[in-house]
Amino acid sequence: MHIQWYPGHMHKASKEMRQALPNIDLIIEVLDARIPFSSQNPMLGQLRDDKPCIKILNKNDLADPLITQHWQDYFEREQYVKTLSVSNQHPETIQKIAGLCRKLLPEQIKSDKVIRAMIMGIPNVGKSTIINIVTGKMIAKTGNEPAVTKRQQRNDLCNNIILSDTPGVLWANLEHPNTGYRLAITGAIKDTAIAHDDVSFFAGEYLLKHYPDALQQRYQLENLPNNEAQLMEAIARKRGCIVSKNQIDWDKAAKILLTEFRAGKLGKITLETPDMMEKELDELIIIREKRAEKIAARKKRRHN
Repeated sequence: MHIQWYPGHMHKASKEMRQALPNIDLIIEVLDARIPFSSQNPMLGQLRDDKPCIKILNKNDLADPLITQHWQDYFEREQYVKTLSVSNQHPETIQKIAGLCRKLLPEQIKSDKVIRAMIMGIPNVGKSTIINIVTGKMIAKTGNEPAVTKRQQRNDLCNNIILSDTPGVLWANLEHPNTGYRLAITGAIKDTAIAHDDVSFFAGEYLLKHYPDALQQRYQLENLPNNEAQLMEAIARKRGCIVSKNQIDWDKAAKILLTEFRAGKLGKITLETPDMMEKELDELIIIREKRAEKIAARKKRRHN
């Protein structure tokens, strides 16, 4: 899936993050617990060096708890990385972030030095809500639409912790097509930048394979459809997405599936596992090699 949605403020924010990171002691990356890998910013791994990093798996009330634990174990295999699974339904868990920051930098606490932390995350991941809960103030603007925070902000968490907030940033090139689909399903990408029916077919295929019971229960299906096209047709007929001459309104049916998934009405669902992502990383190597071959071939034709 090819998505072009990289607003100008995101380009500016990426540049500012690169400039600020050398002066940052600790990084807090907010991830969507339903897509912990796809919601990561790959730029972070290249830039943070050995700085401690806390990966916050947010919206855990919408994600499969067993897979969330698998992701925490997977991330914490990396040195200097700790994880915290949270939801705004349980603010007391989010309030543990400040303590975890101090635990990761004990020497600075002993010497009474200020901890400079930077919080980052993709659009619509719930970063602003987390900041408001941690600080106990309505500091960051929140909203259900991606790209609410437009500029960097600094907040004092007390106890010698200064938190720099950054706008939600998507990287410019979503290399693996499945990454774009997952981001679109969860709402990280504005709906105006995607084709709903295309995204819903991807979601339907995954849900039929991994969460068939959730589909049957939500849409009261007597028999499980054989494929995603049959699933979307069944949803359309159940929910009255029919236009003239008994034609299906695919876009309306798609919006129903995506809206209800995002609201958690299908149950606790995660769209990727560590094993799946290891496989896709291998596929990405092949994608990059093919892209490099095409570029080399074009250059060769120009010189001939």
